Amino acid sequence: MLILKDKPTLKEIQEYVENLEQERGFTEVSVIQNCLLLGEEVGELFKAVRKAEKMKVDKKSDLTSVAEELADIMIYLAAVANRYNIDLENAFRNKEEINKKREWK
Repeated sequence: MLILKDKPTLKEIQEYVENLEQERGFTEVSVIQNCLLLGEEVGELFKAVRKAEKMKVDKKSDLTSVAEELADIMIYLAAVANRYNIDLENAFRNKEEINKKREWK
């Protein structure tokens, strides 16, 4: 059984996701399928936010918490990044350097 240490770095989370995919037999899942699953999780996040904000939701929907849906999104995001050998921390830092140079209204 995999163990994720307390306060992991983003790199450690990516490594954990890589190992959990191996352990759970998800290594053959395509990037496209992971992206579609990621999109589904974003939709579930929206429903969870609607529930948290006391907006109307279908009573038959299986709703979980915002925290659970964000965690699912992180798992799929890391899985996609891993397939392309992208270090998410470096990607984030590089993108923020670009964003710092942009003008925001």
